[in-house]
Amino acid sequence: MPDSPTVTHNEAAHQFEIPNDQGRVLLRYAKRGDVLDLLHTEVDEQFEGRGFASALARAALDYARANNLKVVPTCPFVRKYLDRHPEYADLRANP
Repeated sequence: MPDSPTVTHNEAAHQFEIPNDQGRVLLRYAKRGDVLDLLHTEVDEQFEGRGFASALARAALDYARANNLKVVPTCPFVRKYLDRHPEYADLRANP
């Protein structure tokens, strides 16, 4: 796989993003106390299959770990990502 895309954390918009000028690539969240609810991954069609959604999920989970947060994987993609990556299992709010 080529270099991983650069993910930025847009706290004001409550989302992780991969900045570009050709479409939307983002993961929206809601933060409540020490819980990060990962709500929705949005990847425009032209970016599908390039690992962007995985990069967003990884960035959000790494952020949660670095900030001692638990995660609620409301987003189906993030839920599947967690199932495939047991190294993040300890972050689930309700294992």
